[in-house]
Amino acid sequence: MLNTLVSIPGYPISEELYNGSRTLVYRGYRDTDSLPVVIKLLKNPYPSFSELVQFRNQYTIAKNLNSPLIIATYSLETYQNGYALVMEDFGGISLKDYFTRVETRYIVSLQEFLEIAIALCNTLDILYRERIIHKDIKPANILINPETKQVKLIDFSIASLLPRETQTLINPNVLEGTLAYISPEQTGRMNRGIDYRTDFYSLGVTFYELLTGELPFQSNDPMELVHCHIAKQPPSVIRDEIPQVISDIVMKLMAKNAEDRYQSVLGLKFDLEKCLHQLQVDGKLDNFEIAQRDVCDRFIIPDKLYGREAEVETLLQTFERVSLGATEMMLVAGFSGIGKTAIVNEVHKPIVRQRGYFIKGKYDQFQRNIPFSAFVQAFQDLMGQLLTESDVQIQQWKNKILSAVGENGQVIIEVIPELSKIIGEQAPAIELSG
Repeated sequence: MLNTLVSIPGYPISEELYNGSRTLVYRGYRDTDSLPVVIKLLKNPYPSFSELVQFRNQYTIAKNLNSPLIIATYSLETYQNGYALVMEDFGGISLKDYFTRVETRYIVSLQEFLEIAIALCNTLDILYRERIIHKDIKPANILINPETKQVKLIDFSIASLLPRETQTLINPNVLEGTLAYISPEQTGRMNRGIDYRTDFYSLGVTFYELLTGELPFQSNDPMELVHCHIAKQPPSVIRDEIPQVISDIVMKLMAKNAEDRYQSVLGLKFDLEKCLHQLQVDGKLDNFEIAQRDVCDRFIIPDKLYGREAEVETLLQTFERVSLGATEMMLVAGFSGIGKTAIVNEVHKPIVRQRGYFIKGKYDQFQRNIPFSAFVQAFQDLMGQLLTESDVQIQQWKNKILSAVGENGQVIIEVIPELSKIIGEQAPAIELSG
């Protein structure tokens, strides 16, 4: 038995499988019937409400997906201040670990890659039919049994049962998902909604990594990674052992706009099965036109803006001048619901490139008695973004703000209380007479 502080009633622990920043995973068995199990725990001894909700979410979603392609969840046990998620143990390891065991950094067998890719298509088809968006497809969340080659998907902690979501603009450090695999629209900086096609992008990044042994975009700077996903093209997948048609499939999955990716998982599966058939029959892959059977059975209206090219161009040109040091103000007028916000949101992408911040405030008809309420709201938004930065950056902002406000810090704090979390408590403001 493993000498560990973890003691879960009814589940003797035999091995630690994973020790991450947020979770711990152990292998053990169930006392009542000696059934092998894997148990996942929250690492934080005092988890926040959102952490508990996410942890419960993966149990709630996965328990209703009765499929051999998705890890089975047996129960959700109360453990200390959180939960213990009890799952099946089929002897699987992550795809990430599986392919680092081979001597080369890339998959030596193209046939093995295609078989795994087709299995993943079957898994995503289940999610599509159940109208579930996983939002965190990556090799670490895909398990494979090294002996049987059975593949299963895990970790539904941030999965969504909504057919469509809109990601709010937040700091990359606190985005849902894994930055290296996240889709452009999931960054919140594409002026686009999130639907099932976000998983296709992450699947494309996963395929890219399995085929080449490296990620398409690599950076230690979160904002740089976001910029790569929304604006840069990845290096070519083509190698001596990777044919053009496989590269075409991966690049289509990784298209920046969801409309340019595969629209159905069955269309993707058809192309992969065609590749596998060619490989098994002819021993090689010939190029063919992909996505010929890619037909979506849902009516989806594209998020693209139409008829606003001139206005968007004016906005982007103004931003370019401002980023070079100019100070300008623009007014966007129009009737309610005509699309003013959609136009303004187009500035998100260049802001990422320039490492800028986007803040907004709105005058509410029920807050007319509050002076400058929209400006206050906008700067409260900025404080929230700054507080998610690193300690070094927060200190830099503190110095900048203090040098700008001087002895009037408390005056600003009384209007924007969140500022005190950055610059600290300030001396009381001098009373003005008269």
